[in-house]
Amino acid sequence: MSRTLELAKDLISRQSVTPEDAGCQDLMAKRLEKIGFNITHLKNGDVKNLWARRGTEAPLFVFAGHTDVVPTGPEENWTYPPFEPTENNGHLYGRGAADMKGSLASMIIASEEFVKQHDNHKGSVAFLITSDEEGPATEGTVAVLEHLETTNEKIDWCLVGEPSSTNKLGDFVKNGRRGSLGVTLTIHGKQGHVAYPHLAQNPIHIAMPILDELAKTEWDKGNKSFPATSFQISNINSGTGATNVIPGNIEIVFNFRFSTEVSADILKECVINIINNYDIKYDIEWSLSGNPFLTEKGELIAATQKAIKSITGYETELSTAGGTSDGRFIAPTGAQLIELGPLNKTIHQVDENVSIKDLEQLSVIYTEILKNLLT
Repeated sequence: MSRTLELAKDLISRQSVTPEDAGCQDLMAKRLEKIGFNITHLKNGDVKNLWARRGTEAPLFVFAGHTDVVPTGPEENWTYPPFEPTENNGHLYGRGAADMKGSLASMIIASEEFVKQHDNHKGSVAFLITSDEEGPATEGTVAVLEHLETTNEKIDWCLVGEPSSTNKLGDFVKNGRRGSLGVTLTIHGKQGHVAYPHLAQNPIHIAMPILDELAKTEWDKGNKSFPATSFQISNINSGTGATNVIPGNIEIVFNFRFSTEVSADILKECVINIINNYDIKYDIEWSLSGNPFLTEKGELIAATQKAIKSITGYETELSTAGGTSDGRFIAPTGAQLIELGPLNKTIHQVDENVSIKDLEQLSVIYTEILKNLLT
């Protein structure tokens, strides 16, 4: 068994459903301490965070990731128990195999190999690990960054181990993400009997033309790095449960995934302007999960592209597709940031799995990136 596979199985066996860590960070810290990392544990409520750094000089390269995983769903639907890592046909099965305990194992092994080969490397290597990525993400990476402010530590390069690959390892590297703005719109009507609509005001009927206009609006055209901003309705709730009652309210939940062509404030203003074209009573709540960010080509992207090409033999593509990650908190500090990890085909699914060969190769790619930047 390779060291990467062995460590990945150890991590997967720990039931760290968010915000639990289940000892994953202690395991990682012990490995890192042995090769010269200084360890800082930062606990916020139920959330555990780890900051581990080797070296005191700039530039500072950071591996970032999370030990928490999403719930398994009904375990009887899994071919193998989700927290009993199982090898089959060249793949490792278990919750977190791809998102992202496999990446964490590859990061640790890569760091051990790099230090073994380059004990006197330039700059510093660090790990920023949280158990709050799959949850609210309010007590994890954000809290560690606040700690780094107090210690005057500035991240130059950051590699987040999120599963970025699509069809083969390293075919895509995320160099940015769209922003995410959530909206809850409550439209108030007047409850009444369906047989006497003139005595009521149906909020569902009121909402329909508004939602139609929002759905048909072109928010921007995107740019060379980002697709056009998207608007999607995710939930609509109304009604009393009775067939003969006009409801008094309707609640609509929708989301914008937005490019750098617009801001959250611009989107808010546009939505309010559309709603205010209608004579209605309403309440609206906003939830900004993160602004869009983009890492332009520089040392980190060049080092990553070179490493992937040297190990796999093919070129990688840059992408900003997909959901949000904790990169949205780190990039605004001025760090160059990318996301590079295994295939994302089975993340959050039943029978989540990752190619064992890919895990081992990912570890080698991570090692090469460190060499390209810090030797």
